[in-house]
Amino acid sequence: MALVLFYHLTRSPAEETAATLLPRALGAGWRVMVRGTDLARLAHLDQRLWLEPEDGFLPHGLEGGAQDADQPILLGLGPIANQAQALMLVDGAVPQPGEAARLERVWVLFDGLDETALNAARGLWKAVTAEGIHAQYWSEETGRWQMKTEKKPT
Repeated sequence: MALVLFYHLTRSPAEETAATLLPRALGAGWRVMVRGTDLARLAHLDQRLWLEPEDGFLPHGLEGGAQDADQPILLGLGPIANQAQALMLVDGAVPQPGEAARLERVWVLFDGLDETALNAARGLWKAVTAEGIHAQYWSEETGRWQMKTEKKPT
């Protein structure tokens, strides 16, 4: 059953949060598509994932290669091309219509200090919960991640 987790970033950058969440997804046996809106930012994330986490390697690649379908973690701008069970949305990327309901997890990482990003996340929350998809809102305002609210399907 789908679960969409909204991560309100106020202290950690998206790259750091991704480097924390992605190993957990791989540990669950999921492939992950990381969708962004800017190829340069995804290339930056690609470089960070080669360095983090320090205690492990995250097998991944940038979209557009011959091995896209085989990547455990694929970073790109387009549709899921690696049969992913999980989707991470960064920099304002959004799920395609009906996509979230077909996945195990969707993480929405958004900059809580950016009013446009905050409003977009609110709109996405309304759309996701209107579809009857389980959603949780997480905040790091206290210095550690805490779930602030949850909307379960009815």
